[in-house]
Amino acid sequence: MDQFTINLLFVGASFALYIGIAVWARAGSTSEFYAAGRGVNPVVNGMATAADWMSAASFISMAGLIAFVGYDNSSFLMGWTGGYVLLALLLAPYLRKFGKYTVSEFIGDRFYSPTARLVAVICLIVASVTYVIGQMTGVGVAFGRFLEVSNTTGLLIGAVVVFAYAVFGGMKGVTYTQVAQYCVLIMAYTIPAVFISLQLTGNPIPGLGLFGDHTASGEPLLQKLDQIVRELGFSEYTAHNGDTFNMVLFTLSLMIGTAGLPHVIMRFFTVPKVSDARWSAGWSLVFIALLYLTAPAVGAMARLNITEQFWPNGTDGAAVSVETIESDPAYAWMGTWQKTGLLGWEDKNGDGMIQYYNDADAAMQEKAAANGWTGNELTKFDRDILVLANPEIANLPSWVIGLVAAGGLAAALSTAAGLLLAISSAVSHDLLKGQLTPNMSEKNELMSARIAMAVAIAVATYLGLNPPGFAAQTVALAFGLAAASIFPALMMGIFSKRVNNVGAVAGMLVGLIATLIYIFLHKGWFFIPDTNSFTDANPLLGTVKSTSFGAIGAILNFATAIVVSKMTAAPPKHIQELVESVRVPRGAGAAVEGH
Repeated sequence: MDQFTINLLFVGASFALYIGIAVWARAGSTSEFYAAGRGVNPVVNGMATAADWMSAASFISMAGLIAFVGYDNSSFLMGWTGGYVLLALLLAPYLRKFGKYTVSEFIGDRFYSPTARLVAVICLIVASVTYVIGQMTGVGVAFGRFLEVSNTTGLLIGAVVVFAYAVFGGMKGVTYTQVAQYCVLIMAYTIPAVFISLQLTGNPIPGLGLFGDHTASGEPLLQKLDQIVRELGFSEYTAHNGDTFNMVLFTLSLMIGTAGLPHVIMRFFTVPKVSDARWSAGWSLVFIALLYLTAPAVGAMARLNITEQFWPNGTDGAAVSVETIESDPAYAWMGTWQKTGLLGWEDKNGDGMIQYYNDADAAMQEKAAANGWTGNELTKFDRDILVLANPEIANLPSWVIGLVAAGGLAAALSTAAGLLLAISSAVSHDLLKGQLTPNMSEKNELMSARIAMAVAIAVATYLGLNPPGFAAQTVALAFGLAAASIFPALMMGIFSKRVNNVGAVAGMLVGLIATLIYIFLHKGWFFIPDTNSFTDANPLLGTVKSTSFGAIGAILNFATAIVVSKMTAAPPKHIQELVESVRVPRGAGAAVEGH
C-alpha cells in the first residue's frame, strides 16, 4: 500500500470519528452550544482544553521554530505553559463563579456597561481572527502535504472540514470532538519522537534522550548539534543569541495572552462547579506537558537529522548530490514537500551538489569562495513543515507518517473550532442578543451564531492564504492582542473594586489600538504584504518585535484604566459587592447558573 493511501486511511478515519461525535453531540440549545450544558467532567474538560490549546502552532510550528533557532525560541514553551498557571490561579475559578457564558458578558456585567461589552467583543474578534489565521495556515500545510496538493488547495479543503463539524456541534460537539483530537494528536506527536530518540540516543523518552549521548558519535547530543551548526556558520544551538529584554517581553506577552484568550477561558464555563474549573486547569497542564516536554527534543533531533542528510560525509566532506536527492528513497521526502511550495533547493554553482550553510556568516563566505560555492542552495525550508516531515526525514514506517498526518490536522482543526466558537458566541450572544436585538429567540440566536462562524471561517481562510508569518508567529501576534486588551480587563474586573466602566473601556481601547498599530507597522496594514514601515529585524522601538509588544500594550491598558477610573466616579455599591462576592471563596461550591 503506498504512502498516499495510508495517509488517506488515517486522516479519513479520524475525520469520520470527529464528524460522528459532532453529530452525536449536536447542540440543541444555546446552553449546549455555548457551554455544553455545564456538565463536562474536569478531566474530560482538561483534555478538551489541551486539544483546544495545542493548536497548529504547538503541534506543527513550535518545534520547527525551536529547531532552526534553538534556545532563544524556548520562550514559546515558557510563555505558553506559564500562562496556564496564571489562568488556573487568577482567572478560571472566579470567572466560573460569576456564571456567564462568555468573556464579553463578564466584562459587560462587571463594568455595568453595554459599551464595555461591545469593546470586549471587538477585542475578542480581533485576537481570535488573528489566531485563526495561524490555524488555517497550519491546516493548509498539513492538507497540502498529505493530500499531495498545493498549500492553497489544502487550505480550502481544511476550511470546508472545519465548517462541517464546528458549525453544527457547538461547544457540546466541539468538547467531545476535542477529546478525540487530543488522543490522536498526542499519539501522533510522541510516537515518532520515541522512534527518533531511540535511533539517535537509544533512549525511548525523548526529553531524556535530548540530554543523552548521540549513539553514532558517543558525544552528548546537544554538543554534537552545537558543533555541526557552528561549523556551518549558524548560531550555537544551546546559546542565548537574541536580545534578553525582547525575550522577557515576548515570554510575558505569551503568558498573559494565554490567560486572556477567550476560546480557552470559555472552556472553564462548561464545568458544573467552581472547584471543577480549577481542577480543569490543572488537568490541562498535565495533558499539555506531555507534548511540551517532548517538543525541544523533536526540534533538536530533527535539526541534527536534516543537517546530516545535507552533509552525509560530515561538514568537511562533500554535500549531498542532486542525483542522490532524486534517486535515494531516504530523500523522497524532499520531492514530496517540494510539490507543496514549502521546500526548495537549487544547484546555483552547477556542481551537482546542494550546499546548505549560512551564507551570511563571514567565515562561511571565505570557505564558500575557496570551494566555489555561490550561496546557500537550500533556498526554502518553511519552519511549519518540520514536524510533519520529521518521520519521513528519519525514515520511519509508513503508518507513523500517516498517524502524524492525522495528528497535525487534529491539532489545527481542534483549535480552529474553539476559536470559531468564541467568535460566533461573541457576535450572536454578546452583540446581537446582548445589545442589538435582546428579544431574539433561542432558535434565531443559534442560527446567527452559525452564520457568524461561517463568515469567520471565510475571513480566516482568505487571510490564511497570505499569513503574516509562520503559524506560531501569527499565533504569537494574537496572544499579544489578547494580552493587551482582554487580560487587564479581566484582572481588574476580578481584583479591583475601584476600576469603573469608563476606565475599563479606555484601557481596552488604548491597549488594543496601540498593539494593533505596532503590529501593522511591522507586518503590514491588515496584514497586506509590503505595506509595513518596519520589520522585526529592525523594529520601531529598540529591540521590541511586533510579537513582544503585547506586554507593553497590557501595561498601557492597566495604566490608562487606573488613571481614568481615579479621575471619574467609583463603581456603584452593588458592583463593588459583586466583585467581593466573586473573589471571596464563601459559597464557591455552588456557582451561579448563566442566563
